Amino acid sequence: MLSKRKITASLFAVSLAMFAAGCKKKAPPPPPPPPPAAAPAPAPTPKAPTIAQFTAEPTSIQRGQSSTLRWEVSGDVTNVSINQGIGTVQNTGNRRVFPSDSTTYTLTASGPGGNTTSSVTVEVTAPPPPPPPPAPAPQATLDQRLSSDVQDAYFDYDKSDIRDDARETLTKDATAIKSILADFPNATIVVEGHCDERGSAEYNLGLGDRRASSAKDFLVQLGVPADKLKTISYGKERPVCTESTEACWQKNRRAHFSPGQ
Repeated sequence: MLSKRKITASLFAVSLAMFAAGCKKKAPPPPPPPPPAAAPAPAPTPKAPTIAQFTAEPTSIQRGQSSTLRWEVSGDVTNVSINQGIGTVQNTGNRRVFPSDSTTYTLTASGPGGNTTSSVTVEVTAPPPPPPPPAPAPQATLDQRLSSDVQDAYFDYDKSDIRDDARETLTKDATAIKSILADFPNATIVVEGHCDERGSAEYNLGLGDRRASSAKDFLVQLGVPADKLKTISYGKERPVCTESTEACWQKNRRAHFSPGQ
């Protein structure tokens, strides 16, 4: 009977324990671990500057001429420079250069992202040699100078006086003759006296002599050396016009100039 009670007590104790265990609250499950922190985004890599333009205009010149460099740089820029002694420049600009020989110009743009370079070459050629000087014109002869620079002086019929138009002509002739004698210092000039066809040959020889002497004396008064002037009379022997008219006779009444022998 005692054993039965012990068994019953044991069962009761076990039941009580199980009841107590059943009444005990369950512990909550542990919280899930937090998600891993996102890694910070990498800093953007800085880019090197961009050279939008670097040119030379023109790219070929002759020595002594100029070319114009033009450039444009964009992006994150801290310094822009060009070699060949130009140095630091603005991000955008132009510069005239005068290379004496073919030269390569290099533009360098620097920034946090690195350097960028661009080059351009200006070709320099030697200018063509100057043309040879023109050959000196052959010096005109004394006869040519007298024919082109000295004019005849004309006289009235049967006269040897220097009239007004002859004075003007001989004044110009004096200047021309002095210039000719400066170029031909050893020359002499003959003052010829001429007449028209009227009158005898003997009379016209005398009249022609007076006309030549009158023209010479007038030139000497204007500074032409007397020893450089000789006179001769041809009378009516050498007419320049052979018609029997006053207009023709007037052409023959003259003082003419020719080289001395």
